[in-house]
Amino acid sequence: MKILAAMKPEPEIRWKQLWSLAALYASVVIGWIAYQRYQPKLLVEFHFTQFSLLLVVAEAIIVTVTPPLAGLLGDRYRAEKGHRIPIISAGISFAAMIFMAVAFTLLAHPGETFKWILPVLIICWLIAMSIFTSPALSTLELFTPVEQLPRAMALLTIIGNLVYALEPVIVDIIDYAGAPATFMAGGAVVALSGLALKKNSLHLFKTQAGREKEADADADLGKARYGHIFLLGIALGTATTVMFNLFPDVLQPHIGAWLHAANGKVLLVYILVLSAIASWPASNVVTRLGLRKTFYGSLFLIVPVMTLLFVVQQPIGVLVLTLLFALLFSTLSVSSLPLAIRRAASEHKVFSVGIFFSGVALPDGIIEVLQALHIL
Repeated sequence: MKILAAMKPEPEIRWKQLWSLAALYASVVIGWIAYQRYQPKLLVEFHFTQFSLLLVVAEAIIVTVTPPLAGLLGDRYRAEKGHRIPIISAGISFAAMIFMAVAFTLLAHPGETFKWILPVLIICWLIAMSIFTSPALSTLELFTPVEQLPRAMALLTIIGNLVYALEPVIVDIIDYAGAPATFMAGGAVVALSGLALKKNSLHLFKTQAGREKEADADADLGKARYGHIFLLGIALGTATTVMFNLFPDVLQPHIGAWLHAANGKVLLVYILVLSAIASWPASNVVTRLGLRKTFYGSLFLIVPVMTLLFVVQQPIGVLVLTLLFALLFSTLSVSSLPLAIRRAASEHKVFSVGIFFSGVALPDGIIEVLQALHIL
């Protein structure tokens, strides 16, 4: 029997479905880039600058609170219908509709009375983008055998980091196209990528309804450790927030000239590209060492590395620490979400993923509010 078990082929990653999920994830990242680019411009154009702080606070609250709520709905539909497609489809449709509504509002050049619809649409857009992201990314476990979750996560990390690295190019395209065309294209991209995910995966959701109800080896831990899952998200979110919001200004004076980086954002591109390249080999490390050891080892090392980057002044020291941060960020990214999924109770998978992304969003929300208050 042992020989037969050893000869049994290992389950494979469902690459078609995983690539559909990666495309949807890329569309979400591009949508956030477009939002960050145009939100300040639209507030100035329509004379809503007095609401800037309010929108920043609203954004922080929405992206922190909405994922767990969407997760609760996703688990409810999963229990009732055997899959979470309804909440994913509803969120994607809502997001695409809001994209189009913003585009047509801008094309119509609303007067004083109707221009007030714009802040409402911005809030609705934030809610819509948060509704489907967690339920969609929670499908990672359906497309991937447990032992290969790090490899699947590596693909999403590579896609996300490379899209963020291309932000300067994407911003140039956005500026050239203009706001109405950008939001129209954003709505179309989100809708098409969501449709592709649904088309490629619906049969899996239906046939694997029983599989989703099976408790994994860590399910008993997941029932009592939602706070732990939240902390996993905070750990990744803190590293991500420090990298995006603080590193560009901190690193530029020390290694900008060495790397021919005109500004800190170029340095950020270098870090993201290096992290993306390292993500695939990092997944092999995670598979070999295990999720728990890799995550906590990466976290144990990345905290002092981040701290030293604010203290060390010598260019060569800063360069070495930056390289270490990029590599550790790869292993942290590849191991964190799979570990959160493994820690979740089988009947609350989507809710647990929502808690994880709530933790990821919290540090960035705090930093954004502090920056809006000119405290940082």
